[in-house]
Amino acid sequence: MGAGATVVGRIITSEACVAEGAAYLTEIEPRFATVLAQTGALPLRLKDDGFGALLDAIVSQQISVAAAASITRRLKDAQLISEADVRAASADDLRGCGLSRPKVKYVKSLAESGLDYAAMRSMPTQQVIAQLIEIKGIGMWTAEIYAMFSLGRADVFAASDLALQEAAKILFELDARPKEKDFNTMAKDWAPWRAVAARLLWAYYRVAKDREGVRT
Repeated sequence: MGAGATVVGRIITSEACVAEGAAYLTEIEPRFATVLAQTGALPLRLKDDGFGALLDAIVSQQISVAAAASITRRLKDAQLISEADVRAASADDLRGCGLSRPKVKYVKSLAESGLDYAAMRSMPTQQVIAQLIEIKGIGMWTAEIYAMFSLGRADVFAASDLALQEAAKILFELDARPKEKDFNTMAKDWAPWRAVAARLLWAYYRVAKDREGVRT
């Protein structure tokens, strides 16, 4: 576990952490053992934290992976990927890289937010999420994914994710995708490894649907 673990809970830092969580989950839920047998070892999926991670998340909202990659490449070419550079850029500069008018407002809002990314590493997860969703253009899903994969939080879940909902519907033989509130209630049983449960369900979704998960 990393520094501040007593405050923030378990921190995923390696594949061994994910494996530990998976082992725990397969003990408490036999259907997860069935999933793991089909998927094999789960991915770590950690990435850097900070402004760049949230910039990428905003860029990627509601567009294809290829389109997001193109915009990101143009932002890099224009040297508009740092917090200071985006803050100083004009709306025209950002639109010229392919960002829509709403996303220009979102990335400007992020750059001007004054978030202390280093401090967030030792904040409780709910405090991290509360700070992030105050920023225009960052919703609950983006905040939870940031906590999960940029900060390595082991006990955060993304109950609004359509792929997770669909995977749970199939795995637990539900009549319909669980609603976000109900899904969060279901996921409480998977604490303190809810982020690993999410990895299991995403992996299962790909197996069950034989295609990549849905970006929401």
